Amino acid sequence: MVRKKKAEEYEAKTQQALGVLGEVSEDSTTPRNIRRAAKDAMNALQSPEFTPAVRASNAVSMLDEILQDPNMPPYTRVKLWNVMSFIEAIKD
Repeated sequence: MVRKKKAEEYEAKTQQALGVLGEVSEDSTTPRNIRRAAKDAMNALQSPEFTPAVRASNAVSMLDEILQDPNMPPYTRVKLWNVMSFIEAIKD
């Protein structure tokens, strides 16, 4: 029962993260490399061969790398920080 509730909670967080990453990946005012990293993080979150925690960890490491980019617009950086806060809570 508890495990099912956690799985639903993680799925909800993942969907939230995917929504924001989708916005970033389609925002034409965001540099192309950052949009590509957002798409890569989306793919990592949806990868069926890993557990939710591994998917989240992979996405966090991709986003962490791109957050260092000095060309990132401030509003995009805030969105990506929000995504990281959603998915960092996902554990096995």
